[in-house]
Amino acid sequence: MAKTKIIPNIPVNARWKQNGVTVAGGHGKGSDTNQLDCPLGLFIDDDQTMVIADWGNERIIQWKMDDTNGEVVAGGHGQGNRLDQLSCPTDVLIDKETDSLIVFDLGNRRVARWSRRSGTTQGEIIFHDIQCWGLAMDDQRYLYISDVENDEIRRYQIGDKNGTIVAGGNGKGVGLNQLNFPTYIFVDQQQTVYVSDCHNDRVMKWNKGAKEGIIVAEGQGEGNALTQSWYPNGLFVDTLGTVYVADSGNNRVMRWPKEAKQGTVIVGGNDQGEGANQFNCLRDAADIESKRRTNNDNLSDFGLCSFRQRNEFSLSLFSFNF
Repeated sequence: MAKTKIIPNIPVNARWKQNGVTVAGGHGKGSDTNQLDCPLGLFIDDDQTMVIADWGNERIIQWKMDDTNGEVVAGGHGQGNRLDQLSCPTDVLIDKETDSLIVFDLGNRRVARWSRRSGTTQGEIIFHDIQCWGLAMDDQRYLYISDVENDEIRRYQIGDKNGTIVAGGNGKGVGLNQLNFPTYIFVDQQQTVYVSDCHNDRVMKWNKGAKEGIIVAEGQGEGNALTQSWYPNGLFVDTLGTVYVADSGNNRVMRWPKEAKQGTVIVGGNDQGEGANQFNCLRDAADIESKRRTNNDNLSDFGLCSFRQRNEFSLSLFSFNF
């Protein structure tokens, strides 16, 4: 069995700092190890190690908190379909059981596993001919894959080539049993699946075994009101069932408490830009256990990591007080 996922316990009265701190990249677009180029998915390990799907550089880069440079741990040999190459990777996660990375290699229509052991030079294909975008793994090591071509989420046991549909799979559409270009996924300890239903501008919750989902964020059409979203992407859910989602088109991170009719902006929402309180084409958001301390005794154990792209090409950390 996989190690139990740590799900953050974020107080309802948390006050988020509005200026982020760059923790990866931030040196402009480029391929040096202190740079990123259109970063998409990210995964943060228990020890604060970040692995980033560095789309434009055709690589997965690993970054430790407070380091000035990352380390290429998969790909990085140009765009291609060899086993030592990637083509437009969109998401990555760490499988603790096998100490490996699982990467979705969009341009090659495959999911690959790369050992994290020293000396690894290539990956192995575990799924092929699939147009996936996001990945997630639950506590039983089931792998969840969002298929943007068939508008569905499938759950796989490692080695199983067919999988089981757990969300969508009823064609592209706006019905509660449908999805439209599902991107990122979050799975809780009850195997509840949360999906960024990107082109429907909503986040859906599918309980285990459900035939249709529940709208838990947005669903009022594209826009920038607190009841709306514009291309939601990366997301996570805390112990209270509060959904945190990267609202890409509006360059903000939204917080949606359980059963809320509208969300609140916790960071961003200050127009597109390069400022410490702005985003530019926000893509992913993830929780991070922050063991660093400051003079503020109320600094939370958890913060929020979010990507800002294009001009800044960086990953920023936002902490909160309560």
